[in-house]
Amino acid sequence: MYISRKIETTVRRISKTFPALMLTGPRQSGKTTMLNCLSEDGRRYVSLDDPGDRLFAKTEPSAFLERYSPPVIIDEIQYAPEILPYIKIHVDKHKRNGDFWLTGSQMFHMMKNVSESLAGRVGVVNLFGLSNSEITGTLFDSFTTDKDILMKRLDRARRMTLPEIFERIHLGGMPRVYEQQGLDLDEYYSSYVQTYLSRDVRELTQVADELAFYRFLCIAAARTGTLVSYEALAKEAEISAPTAKQWLSVLVSSGVIILIEPYHNNVLKRVVKAPRMYFLDTGLAAHLTKWQNAAVLESGAMAGAFFETYVVSEIYKSFVNVGKRPPLYYYRDSNTKEIDLIILRDGTLYPIEIKKSANPTGATKHFTVLNPVADDKNFDELTRQLKMEIGPGCVVCLAGDLRPIDKKNWAVPVWLI
Repeated sequence: MYISRKIETTVRRISKTFPALMLTGPRQSGKTTMLNCLSEDGRRYVSLDDPGDRLFAKTEPSAFLERYSPPVIIDEIQYAPEILPYIKIHVDKHKRNGDFWLTGSQMFHMMKNVSESLAGRVGVVNLFGLSNSEITGTLFDSFTTDKDILMKRLDRARRMTLPEIFERIHLGGMPRVYEQQGLDLDEYYSSYVQTYLSRDVRELTQVADELAFYRFLCIAAARTGTLVSYEALAKEAEISAPTAKQWLSVLVSSGVIILIEPYHNNVLKRVVKAPRMYFLDTGLAAHLTKWQNAAVLESGAMAGAFFETYVVSEIYKSFVNVGKRPPLYYYRDSNTKEIDLIILRDGTLYPIEIKKSANPTGATKHFTVLNPVADDKNFDELTRQLKMEIGPGCVVCLAGDLRPIDKKNWAVPVWLI
């Protein structure tokens, strides 16, 4: 059973704009399945996971492209970067948009080769796990705090109870989890991690010890939703701080975690500068932190962190799925005043708080820390471009319905993202 993806429209648009489409993302996020579903009659398919085809592509790239002439899908392109210059020659000669659809799981290994060989000729699209709106079939656009747009979503949204929400969090967003009924979740994620370690991580020369990297991966999962501290990660994983920084960059580049940067403005003082890290797939994080079922997770010590991680990943994916770079930040200062998420769009800041609560009273109290960035007297002619507007905010929570908190901020049910 194929689940339609919101990003399909973006893929079609990119394919009509560039000779080559590069679809990247973590393993088993549905890249190949989606492209095969979108593929028109006559488009060939070849996977470089196959040792024979991989050897053919690496040793005889010109003949390989004659055998698999476009339009073609070339899966796991990172295994044979030798063919990229030949793809460049082909697209420069024929100048046909959509000839090559390329996929790869190893973004960290591959993008340098792509950017050097196909600069200006390739459109890059990222695909992550399923979003809730894809699973329910609503296919919402990028998230907004605009109450009028949120109101229009209510008729289409599928309302969810607390147990259903945490069941979704515990399952995660890997397509196979929803396409194959009765799947053993622990067995699936164990296999996923083994494949990730043996194929992707082993390709990196700086990761020599897979067991140590696995321990680091589990520690990172336990810290989802927290500020990045390389020293703390290194101490807990018994590695050096530079190694912790390298390994965290591997997790970012391979689509396992995302880093949300702090919002800076010259008029905001004592702002924390460390990014905050989140696992993109809560199911994988739950497996790594040994939460056996949704009920235990919901009542456990990490329930709030997992709820926040889920909300951030859903909002992040909502932008990626429409072909936009997520304009997401957070705020925290030395007085521990904090805003979980800020959307920055068109010179306006939209603050978002995330609460595992049905009645999030007082949740918007720190939104006022942003007021200085909208005050004219804090800027002169040289810094005028740093002035921002403060838009409507919201609290994403477990409320049963969309409702106002005050005249500018609304409580938004998590199933409405």
